[in-house]
Amino acid sequence: MTRFVGRQAGGRLARPLTPAQAIVMGFVAAIGVGTLLLRLPVAHAGTADIGWLTALFTATSAVCVTGLIVVDTGSAWSPFGQVVILLLIKAGGLGILSLGALVALATGRRMGFSARLRLQVQTSAFQVGGVVRFIRRLLLFTTSAELVGMLALWPRLARDEGIAAGAWSALFHAVSAFNNAGFALYPDSLVRYVADPIVSLIVAGLFVLGGLGLIVVVDVALHFGAGGGSRHRVTLHTRLALATTAILTVAAWGVIAGTEWTNPGTLARLEPAERPLAALFQAVTPRTAGFNTIDQGEYRTPTVLVTMLLMFVGGNPGSTAGGVKTTTLAVLVLATFAAARGRDAVTSTGRSIEPATVMKAAVLATLGALVVGTVATLISITDPGLPPLPVLFETVSAFGTVGLSMGITADLSPWARLMLVVLMLVGRVGLLTVALALVEEGPERPMRYPSEDVVVG
Repeated sequence: MTRFVGRQAGGRLARPLTPAQAIVMGFVAAIGVGTLLLRLPVAHAGTADIGWLTALFTATSAVCVTGLIVVDTGSAWSPFGQVVILLLIKAGGLGILSLGALVALATGRRMGFSARLRLQVQTSAFQVGGVVRFIRRLLLFTTSAELVGMLALWPRLARDEGIAAGAWSALFHAVSAFNNAGFALYPDSLVRYVADPIVSLIVAGLFVLGGLGLIVVVDVALHFGAGGGSRHRVTLHTRLALATTAILTVAAWGVIAGTEWTNPGTLARLEPAERPLAALFQAVTPRTAGFNTIDQGEYRTPTVLVTMLLMFVGGNPGSTAGGVKTTTLAVLVLATFAAARGRDAVTSTGRSIEPATVMKAAVLATLGALVVGTVATLISITDPGLPPLPVLFETVSAFGTVGLSMGITADLSPWARLMLVVLMLVGRVGLLTVALALVEEGPERPMRYPSEDVVVG
């Protein structure tokens, strides 16, 4: 990666932040500001005991659009505190560097190549060229979706809370849903609306759209736009992202409906006609929305395992979702099929996938599994009284920036909460971004070492 040399105040040459370092530092700075604001007494409601750790955990969860909470959002935070949380969600979902770029453009500042390069890394755009136009589209896309979602939810929520309170609730949940944040103003998340198709489908539609990402949405829109579909071919990235999303959704829907249909703690307490909607909501919310309409603590073991797999995979690159991403899973599956057939090339729909992409997918999945396993083990050591399965569920949820929980978040020790804070940050900015931020990149060496076979499998 190209590095640009700048000059410090003392006249010495210094290396400025790399794109990866800028992304990490931007999120850390946003978390720091959010923590300070949430620590203010004006942000607290009633007699809620909000310490520094609670403020830090909540700010991290909001900026990293996760949704894990240790105090109830609707009762522990004042209107000011809820506005701060909402702004943190918006900033984290849009991306800290994207937000800074929009401010710079609004004030008439020009963006240099290094700034555009950092934006490309953050937004997962394919090219540096056109990244500013991409950011403008991102703001328009996200804001429009959130406003449409708010207007769609408002009439229904106003019936329960009144016009003014319903408007605020609709806005909060629309922004939280689209950004896959999972924050809700109700202590039971959306359990009260488990059988309400209006709320369930609108919220689910918002976080599915947010999890698709602007790259996929624009690509599909161009394909079905004025060109009639013949002038623009949908990219392989879009095809893999949409296919993987559809397969995971349908498969998870079937598994959850099948395993929980007779569970009196989840679907069986509903009327038979209401159960498919509840199962569908729980099938898509781990990708990585964090809302729930039934209690995850009552899940049967197969449902817990499927949910953890969905949370680990997450959504699409360049979206508000976390996880290792759908395209990573798709590339690994295609590589597995290619290896099983004895083929060296990984192909899909008449296109070859670069070996470097396959390697990147393998690294992401391996690092993700190692990080989750390590943190879950450490939490089991610091909190030995907690059951292992909920601990692993909580850890995967934090890494995937999902926010679903089996009810142990508030019982975690301070050390466990701090580990989840770090894990949520890693999950939001991405494993490779964190690795690049921590490791000094050396010059590429043109030499090649002699090859030698290693027996595997």
